[in-house]
Amino acid sequence: MRILVNNKVAEAGIKLLREEHDVDTYCSLSQQELIEIIPQYDALLVRGDTIVSSEVIEAGRNLKVIGRAGLEVEHIDIQAATKQGIVVLNAPQGNSASTIEYTLGMILALSRHIPQAYASIQNGAWERQRFLGRELKDKVLGIIGLGRIGMGVAKRAKAFDMRVIAHDPFLSEEKGRELGIELIELDGILRKSDYLTLHIPLTVDTRDMLNQDAFSKMKTGLRLINCARGGIIDEKALIWALQQGIVAGAALDAFAEGPIDPSNPLLRMENVICTPRIASRTQEAENEVAVGAARGILAALRLEPVATSLNMPPVTRDVMNTIMPYFNLMRKMCALAVALAEGRIINIDVRYNGNITTADTKLLTLTAIQGVLNPILQEDVNIVNAPEVAKERGITFREIKNKESQNFVDLISLTVKTDITEHKVAGTLFGKSDQRVVEIDDFRVEIDPTGCFLLISHDDFPGLIGKVGTILGESNINITSMQVGKINTSSRGVMIVGIDSEADAPVINRLKEIKGVQTVDMIVFEVE
Repeated sequence: MRILVNNKVAEAGIKLLREEHDVDTYCSLSQQELIEIIPQYDALLVRGDTIVSSEVIEAGRNLKVIGRAGLEVEHIDIQAATKQGIVVLNAPQGNSASTIEYTLGMILALSRHIPQAYASIQNGAWERQRFLGRELKDKVLGIIGLGRIGMGVAKRAKAFDMRVIAHDPFLSEEKGRELGIELIELDGILRKSDYLTLHIPLTVDTRDMLNQDAFSKMKTGLRLINCARGGIIDEKALIWALQQGIVAGAALDAFAEGPIDPSNPLLRMENVICTPRIASRTQEAENEVAVGAARGILAALRLEPVATSLNMPPVTRDVMNTIMPYFNLMRKMCALAVALAEGRIINIDVRYNGNITTADTKLLTLTAIQGVLNPILQEDVNIVNAPEVAKERGITFREIKNKESQNFVDLISLTVKTDITEHKVAGTLFGKSDQRVVEIDDFRVEIDPTGCFLLISHDDFPGLIGKVGTILGESNINITSMQVGKINTSSRGVMIVGIDSEADAPVINRLKEIKGVQTVDMIVFEVE
């Protein structure tokens, strides 16, 4: 396949991509240039300088994946990509260490006036008293956001003998105690912190989180560090707090607008350190994000789960090892359920029983939705856009789990309801990989889902099996297997006939004419 790389991406990532695919690299394509050439490519890898707009995505008719070598993806229209079934991924772990270390560097620089002292000595001064600093020992560091970076900052700050408090509504107090961090409400963080560092994304809820009201609640003399996102701090309110002496100093690597306007008053304030968005920029981080994004792109092109996908469920290696054997079985169950369905599909239920309920099965459920929709829709449906496509058509879906499983260690069931009928297919694995369909509607069966099958529902008439065999034999179709089942104690039955080649319409019509036969469906399971 062909991969387009725009912006400077570390060679380690490009080398990895070239081991499997053709790669073209550019430094800075304009929007129009990108729109003109993107139809040729299956994948796009970018840095933060490339705007991947809905126009680019619509033009990329062959695009399967968009990778961001780095963390921030505000410049990528993820919603448009999801509608087109394009995986969007980033490399969030690659620059964690660099941002953690930079945050500590900013705290130290702010405490000891390092940039200002250097500028002063460059100008020929020797002002030792002017740059009297503060120690970090025994000071209170407040952290807003205890993700990977926030946790890393906390760990390193404790090595400086700082007392760490934090605010993170998504982390339990018990987990905080395990980490030796006191979790408190936001107002408490503002009142108690000597240093305050931000490690949260910019969202509707966090925009201008630190406004004038928040600054008014802060402990006088607080020092503020932001290496996360611009827009979290109301910069006009920060200028006010600096002027009032509420904030003793600020170290900023993120701004409401970037690049920062040269006329911004923050650049002229002596107690403010500003840097040009370099917290994550180290040689090691550049390599790591390039390799991380490249691995994600290769996985997406191989149709494998992508751990860092932003528009499909992330899957750990352990979870993937658990659910991987079930993917082919689920696809075959979908083919069977769709063949049985009559009318407009209105609901899809995926039920898990047994040990598999302990795993994260979201990706398997998405595969089921995709498998049901793909045969009935003209547009391409994949596990990225399957939920969106279903919702657009008024099709509801559920994932249901029950640890109890009477007959099998693990059982997965797929129920497809239409405006006319409802059909259920259930399957399991014997051993680790031996696939079996074990239930169709209320019929207990055991089908190895390989090759061609005829599914014949019928009333229980004597001689039915012989008549079916005669018609198939006269049509030069060999029977490879046959099962006959009943619904409990009723006279209704189902015949599952394995055949060595597909039956054409005339053969199926002859079978339908047999007395007692209600329906005849041919199922062809794809070769793995």
